[in-house]
Amino acid sequence: MVKRNLTDSLLQALADSPVVLLNGARQTGKTTLVQSLSPKQHPARYLTLDDLGVLSAIKADPAGFLAGLEGPVILDEIQRAPELFVAIKAEVDKNRRPGRFLLTGSANVLLLPRLSESLAGRMEILTLWPLSQGEIEGVREEFVDAAFAAKPIAVDKPKGKPALLGSILRGGYPENLHRTEGDRLKAWFRSYVTSILQRDVRDLANIEGLTEMPRLLSLLAARSTSLPNFSELSRSSGLPQSTLKRYMALLEATFLVQVVQPWSGNLSHRLVKTPKLMLADTGLLAHLLDLTEERLAADAGLKGSLLENFVVMELRKQIAWSKTQPRMYFYRTQTGQEIDIILEDASGRLVGIEVKASATVKAEDFKWLKAFADETKKKFHRGVVLYLGNESIPFGANLHALPVGALWAATAKHSS
Repeated sequence: MVKRNLTDSLLQALADSPVVLLNGARQTGKTTLVQSLSPKQHPARYLTLDDLGVLSAIKADPAGFLAGLEGPVILDEIQRAPELFVAIKAEVDKNRRPGRFLLTGSANVLLLPRLSESLAGRMEILTLWPLSQGEIEGVREEFVDAAFAAKPIAVDKPKGKPALLGSILRGGYPENLHRTEGDRLKAWFRSYVTSILQRDVRDLANIEGLTEMPRLLSLLAARSTSLPNFSELSRSSGLPQSTLKRYMALLEATFLVQVVQPWSGNLSHRLVKTPKLMLADTGLLAHLLDLTEERLAADAGLKGSLLENFVVMELRKQIAWSKTQPRMYFYRTQTGQEIDIILEDASGRLVGIEVKASATVKAEDFKWLKAFADETKKKFHRGVVLYLGNESIPFGANLHALPVGALWAATAKHSS
């Protein structure tokens, strides 16, 4: 079994929070992770709401179901019975013992206000994404913390370009680690999308015209790393904008689609306010667009978009277990200045990251990072260009070009 880097954070949450929710897309390994906790780490009874008997008992009497449980409990696929959240709140208000309820869910309750508000202040939420590259290679990534360290980022043995592209196209779902045949990967992703749209989405809302969702997902995949234009999407999909936005919210709630918010610092420039669209896994993105290494070699734009999506999601995974816990944004002005990723820590320090789908890097690639540094002055901590070469190259005191492999080969031994 692959060791998950989120395990320590999960155990820490269980040690002081009465309710812990581990959520994430289906097939990311949530059940495997909670069941892998030893009795010494977290002695709890495991129950899944995929069991029709358990689900029926909860639906009939949520409070009575909880009253019949003794000791800590793991409740898997909690989104199937949202009425249970109110009953859990009542139980926790009577007894706030840490680690009482470990919940897993395939829907993001932060996007379902009625559920999240019922346990506000009582529940810690962790998200388990598909496997990170470090988890696949057996290391705990420290790039995020290293980016905010006082000294330059140190990198050990980055992964080479050929293996990297293959990894990006395969994605991070654990089930696909050993699927090397393209046809078998395609079959798995087809089944996966169908399962989520017919099961998890139906758990969240009654949807008319479910058959439209796969096409919408493919349209969104083709616009990955862009700013979604709902008028254009409405024309392309044939869906009214109100329906389109509802479907988008459901795709985000089931962790298929992600958005990155624009950075909105108080600068002299006018900044765009539209979020940037991403897919949660590049293997799924590649499947929806029928991408291969041959197609990527012939289309630099496709490769650049796929690589940026990959980097964003690798950073989002790492932030979950980092010490720094920065917020992630992108930066774009209405006059065309753009930085792919902005990380901002609690003290307001900023790290800018550009992603280049090229094996070479030049001073021009740092143009907007330098402009951003001039604008943000002392808040600017570091600028990084991640590229497909193998060398770490300084372009200034706080500007560096690093291989994309630095994401899982960087060390944070000198964190400030």
